[in-house]
Amino acid sequence: MPSLAADLEFRGLVHQVTDPSLLARLDGPPLVAYTGFDPTADSLHVGSLLQILLLRRLQRAGHRPIALVGGGTGLIGDPGGKATERPLLDEEQAAANLRGISGQLERLLEVGPGAAEVVDNGEWLRGLGLVPFLRDVGKHFSVNQMVAKESVRARLERPEQGISFTEFSYMLLQAYDFLHLHDSRRCEVQLGASDQWGNITMGVDLVRRRRGAEVHGLTTPLVVRPDGTKFGKSESGTVWLDSRRTSPYQLYQFFLRSEDGVVGDYLRYFTFLDHDTIRSLDRHTAEHPERREAQRALARHVCGLVHGDGEADRAQRAAAALFTEEIVSLDETTLLQVFAEAPSSVVPRADLDDGIALVDVLVSSMLVGSKAKARATIEQGGAYVNNRRVGDVDARIGHDDLLAGRYVVLRRGRRDYHLLRLA
Repeated sequence: MPSLAADLEFRGLVHQVTDPSLLARLDGPPLVAYTGFDPTADSLHVGSLLQILLLRRLQRAGHRPIALVGGGTGLIGDPGGKATERPLLDEEQAAANLRGISGQLERLLEVGPGAAEVVDNGEWLRGLGLVPFLRDVGKHFSVNQMVAKESVRARLERPEQGISFTEFSYMLLQAYDFLHLHDSRRCEVQLGASDQWGNITMGVDLVRRRRGAEVHGLTTPLVVRPDGTKFGKSESGTVWLDSRRTSPYQLYQFFLRSEDGVVGDYLRYFTFLDHDTIRSLDRHTAEHPERREAQRALARHVCGLVHGDGEADRAQRAAAALFTEEIVSLDETTLLQVFAEAPSSVVPRADLDDGIALVDVLVSSMLVGSKAKARATIEQGGAYVNNRRVGDVDARIGHDDLLAGRYVVLRRGRRDYHLLRLA
């Protein structure tokens, strides 16, 4: 089994380190390391998952991880990665967000005495006095140094937006978090995505200046989409870890649709599959991309990590049923998840007493533009009811065709679906 340092290198998880000696220390006596998560929403997202799994990798290697939830810093807002000021959360929303993501972190990490810990920096930041904070923390950093940080400089280069003093002070609060965790829990390592590098190095500097101690920072690459854009809570198409926002099936499908160019990276970032298995899947992608074996392994593994093996099994069965007559075995919840993005229409239940002509319903559902095209589609083998090919132009849809007692799935060709719902 490879060492932790070798595993992180293989997975491409080491982007920057404040001191290369940290990698050797990861294979030594236990360390305490932390990562911060600001409660800007009531759920974490796929981009956050990389950091959570990094904490789990450290925990598996015998280290003690701390997941810090920003009950204090979340009220301020991190300027990093944003072109404009973040809207300030009110106390009630921030508290609700804090509860949501704390619960997720506790489920995804092995939390307990001597194990992983979830902490709220509001416990110590809310009690800070302004004057003591400026004397004990602010005096250690020059404005020149702070302005040079990428997160601040990018905003200053947009004079129409700029940066408020509130967000400008964020990096000092994050630096203080590291000092507090060093003092209270002997924390020696701060982890984060590469856009946190400036904030992390300020924390390292503060601990060194105030305590004369050597602590470290390590960043991972940002998780990006194939077009290079960042995963984030405020970006379109956010993939959440909360099943109420993104269902297990939708999470499974998201990773199942991964492009060949990124699936190898995602296997390394988001799974605990061993190196030989990942290399084998890399070869399958290169030699037989049409089989999508890497994507299926990735989707199954991530869904299982986030939602449990039972939900992953359901999502896998639902994905397999999408093009087969096994669709009849899906329960109502899973069926609706599968066709959540498909067009739908409502049909009175009484209309099924005598059956609805398939030709008519193909037209009314707009799967085809006319009855003539509907007949041609059926005759050419391109019309499906509940994934069963129908070749009779006189076919009718009746009560026996209902799924979960109230749905019928129509399909034209390979991918054009329509969901009939009975009133």
